[in-house]
Amino acid sequence: MGLGTALITPFKEDKSVDFEALTRLLDTQLTGAVDYIVVLGTTGEAATMTEDEKREVRTFIRTYVNGRLPLVLGVGGNNTAAVCESLRTIDLTGFEAILSVCPYYNKPNQEGLYQHFCAVAKASPIPVILYNVPGRTGVNLLPETVMRIWEAQPEKIVGIKEASGNLEQIKHLIDLAKDKLLVISGDDGIACEVMEAGGAGLISVASNAFPEDFWHIVHDKDAALQNRYAEMIRLLFAEGNPVGIKTVLAQKGIIQNHLRLPLVPASKELGNQIAAIL
Repeated sequence: MGLGTALITPFKEDKSVDFEALTRLLDTQLTGAVDYIVVLGTTGEAATMTEDEKREVRTFIRTYVNGRLPLVLGVGGNNTAAVCESLRTIDLTGFEAILSVCPYYNKPNQEGLYQHFCAVAKASPIPVILYNVPGRTGVNLLPETVMRIWEAQPEKIVGIKEASGNLEQIKHLIDLAKDKLLVISGDDGIACEVMEAGGAGLISVASNAFPEDFWHIVHDKDAALQNRYAEMIRLLFAEGNPVGIKTVLAQKGIIQNHLRLPLVPASKELGNQIAAIL
């Protein structure tokens, strides 16, 4: 799948969605440097947005992109029935797939994760990419469970964004998946390692600000360039995501540096560290 950007959502000082800044951000992504865009994922602060706001953002991005890049929509949550109802009712026109995160806070076991994603796959009219990010959700979707989900819904489950950071687990999943589904890195810092093991690219936070360089990291498997970004990647996540990447984008003049509570802008110290690298 190449390089996908986990798109941030720019906000104004009054915390409303900044569609002018969103236009500028999309223009940086529409240069041919990324292969697809992930809309309203966790990096997009979708958890703090109303359903009306999410609808407005979906419609705006779909209309502005106008088929120039494939779009993936984040649709997930810890209430299985509510996620399924959303998939039955929202307009998914123009989106190639959904990205659905593991249920958070509830901490389901592997059987619960299996049944959750089977229900999501049945409800979704378009393909599903699973999203495993234990650092955010508190649960780890194991490779064997991923394959159980795929075996139950092979026509719907097309891939997984793997952001566990556990290379041994990811490599094991790649071995199990073979040609059945795509295993996509969800960590900017280990994209080359995942792809060398047979992974299918990267869904990136950093490519919001550095799309061209991360295109080369993914398509050229440029480990040296990835290593040059190691400190920047560390800083991007030092105070949570999307705190770091919004700091970068603000310093580059693309957006204003506003987040919605409970997230707050980066500390002065982190901002200075990021500015020094930029």
